[in-house]
Formats: sequence, structure tokens, C-alpha cells
Amino acid sequence: MNVILDKLKEVLHTVLPITAIVLILHFTLTPLETHLILKFLVGTLLIIIGLSVFLLGVDVGITPIGTAIGSAIIKTNKILVVISVGFVLGFFISAAEPDLHILARQVDMVTSGQVSKMGIVVAVSIGLGIMIALGFARIVYNVSLRTVFTVMYGIVFILALFSSPAFLAISFDACGAATGALAVPFILALAMGVSMPKKDSKASERDSFGLVCIAAIGAILGVLIMDIASNAGEITGALEANALASESIIDPFIEELPKVTRDVFLALLPILLTLFIFQIFSSGFSRRAFRKVLMGLLFAFVGLVLFMDGVNAGFMDVGSIVGYRVAMLDNKAYILIIGFILGFVTVLAEPAVHVLMHQIEDATSGYIKRSLVMVALSLGIGVAVALSVLRILVPGIQLWHYLLPSYIIAIALMYFVPELFIGIAFDSGSVASGPMTATFMLAFIQGAAEAVEGANVLVDGFGMIAMVASMPLIALQILGLVYKVKSRKEA
Repeated sequence: MNVILDKLKEVLHTVLPITAIVLILHFTLTPLETHLILKFLVGTLLIIIGLSVFLLGVDVGITPIGTAIGSAIIKTNKILVVISVGFVLGFFISAAEPDLHILARQVDMVTSGQVSKMGIVVAVSIGLGIMIALGFARIVYNVSLRTVFTVMYGIVFILALFSSPAFLAISFDACGAATGALAVPFILALAMGVSMPKKDSKASERDSFGLVCIAAIGAILGVLIMDIASNAGEITGALEANALASESIIDPFIEELPKVTRDVFLALLPILLTLFIFQIFSSGFSRRAFRKVLMGLLFAFVGLVLFMDGVNAGFMDVGSIVGYRVAMLDNKAYILIIGFILGFVTVLAEPAVHVLMHQIEDATSGYIKRSLVMVALSLGIGVAVALSVLRILVPGIQLWHYLLPSYIIAIALMYFVPELFIGIAFDSGSVASGPMTATFMLAFIQGAAEAVEGANVLVDGFGMIAMVASMPLIALQILGLVYKVKSRKEA
């Protein structure tokens, strides 16, 4: 009971700031209809309960499964087994990730089916599976993260030269969406399991991070290659304004519940099947531990269903409407300031961020304080959302104007910071762009893009997740430089 209360207290500190901002906007700049604000509050309640239960399920169920499987496959000492299992796990986890389905559905809707939901999901899942396999091989052969990221991002930017602006935004958004609330805990646990048997404790600590970002690169490559191979040509898009269609408060949650339940069940099914296969063909868990893990998966299922129902039915409509109405105000400074503040606090509500923060403290025995990492992460995300808003307001600014210098700076910083911080920074970029960002913030940006004359919802409405994923790479590596200087002074 105490554990649940601790999780609930942690979640309240993260979700309530977003709620407060929306309520302040409701009573000042952008008054919302009564049914919309009540629906938002019901969504907030579901998110608080769901996120608390989900995080408990991650601790009890998902993390132990990933750690045990990662440790077991590395003990086979057969690289072919390690790579094959990595690909299969990566593919199915990505294909079932709720965040990816949310993004793919939004792309399908905005493009009126010109870019299909299933096409995005399959392309991303293949890319992510391949990169998980390569990530496992990197850990086995002790290849430096600096080398991997320099080479892989080099390939990404070469392919980006041949892609359309719309697909460039979608591909980088997919990298954040594919590593969402479900995938991140499992991938982090796999990385910990694969790296744990190493005799060098520092190498084991370093290799616990980095796999999430390596997987995310696969999502980018999958969509870029899909664009180049399909040669789809020019695609157009517009935002469907259906937020005000229903004035019911509870009906949207009831209507969304079966869809969310199905998506979350399909998301957890591969992990459940993997657990049973692992239990049958290896020593696996003891009976007591096995029951505990199953209970953890049940908690994760219930929590994620409540969380996603609250986000989809209560947050997305309000996010889009608030973005549209703030952007319609005469003073455009409002949308920039509100974008920064929302970005700063939204990342605090991401489930996967909390999973990563706990793993950082565990892996470094508390040396790296989660509060400092959170502040650096929030500042980075706030700036990312503000820059995304600026891209909507100033037609000449394109996404690559931001991404190219950001990644050049991030890759250059890798050669000056401790390797542990490289993995943490690049993982944080992928982790920060979870369900809250993929729904509320993406809806906010798309609403703003619809309101601003000359903006393109398809080109300017996407790409925000890409910005959110890029800023922590710089922010947390700068934090790594600070720690490096501090350690030298202490020495």
C-alpha cells in the first residue's frame, strides 16, 4: 500500500502542473466550453490513477522480465541467438507500442490515408528490430557509443537529403513515438540484462544506457527508407476539426475504452508470450517470482489502459483547441511563452521518463541526482516546443534548420563528456517524447499550425516530437560536462 501511495504522490507532482496551466488559460486567455474543461479534468484523474498503477507494474513486472531475458540470452555466448532474439523482441515491442499507433493514426488522418497507419507501423518496427539486434551486438563486442552514433546519424542525414519535408518530420517524430511508455522500460531492462554479466562494473554501467536511442534511430531509418522506396511524391494534409462534435463528458471515455484496451492488450501480449516461452525453456523465475511478475504485468495493463484512455479522450481535444485559440490571439508572444511552459512541465508527466530516472539513480548508485537530470530535461523540452512554435510562426524556418545543427552539436559533445552521459543523454531524447508529448503537445502544435495563416499542418504540425527528442541530447551532455569538471575538482 505504501508503494502505491509513493507512486501516487510522485505522479501528482508531475501531472498537476499541466492541469494548472490549462485551468489558468481557461480562466484567462482561452476560455473553454464547460463540457471540454470537465472532460479534461476527468482525463486528468484517469491519468493520475493510471500512471501510478502503470509505474508500479513496470517495477514489479516489466523490468524483471527484460532484465532476466537480457541476462539469459547473453549467457548463451552465441551471437546469432543474441541478434535474432534482439530483432524479434524489437519488432514486436515496436509494433505494439501505443504511442507509435497514436502517431501513425494521426499521420493517416491528416494525410487522408495517403500515408497508411499500417505502413508506418511496419516500417518503424522493422527498423527498430534491426537496430535492437545491432545494439546487442555493440554491447557484446564493446563498440563505443561514440562510434555507433556518429556512423548511424551520418547515415540518417544522408538519407534525409533524399526525403520529402513531410516524411522528414514524420520519421524523426516516429523515433520518439516508437520508444514510448511500454517500449522504454522493456528496452532499458534488456540493456541492463545484457550488460550485467560484464566483469568490468564501469563498462556494465555504461552499457545499461544507449540501447533506447539506438532503437530510435531504427525508427527514423525505417520511415526514411519507406519514403525513398515508395517514391510517393507530394502529399497534402489538413486537421479534422471534430473536437466540438460531442458535448458529452463521459461518452468519449466509454467509446475510447475498448480501442485503448485492445491496443494495450496487443502491446503487452508479446511480452507475456515471451515470458511464458522464457519460463518453459529456461530455469526462469521461481513460482513465487513468476506470480509476482504476472501481477506486475496486470498492474501495467490496467494502468496503461486508464492512462491512455485519459490522454486520448480527455487531453487531445483540449490540446488542439488550446493551441488553435492561443495562436489566434493578436500577440504571438503568448503562443511562444505557453509553448515553452507546457513543454517544460509536460515532460514531467511522461511515464518512461520516470523509469529512466530511476535506472539512472540505480546504475550510478545515486551519484547522478535525478532532480538535476529532470531540470536539464525540462529546460531542453521547453526550448524544443518553443522552437517548434517559432517554426509555425516564421514560414522560412524548416525542420532541418533545427535538427542539423542540434545533432552536429550533440555528436561533437560526445567526444568531450563521459561515456555514461552519452548513453543517458541519447536515451533521454527518445524517452522524453512519450504519450503526453505524442498526444497533448502534438495536438497543441497542430492546432496552432491550423490557426496560423501560411503554416502547413502536415509539415509544420509534425516535427515537434523530433525537436523534443533532440534537445535533451545537448542539455544532458552539458550536464555531463559539469559533472566531469566537478569530479576533477574533487579528485
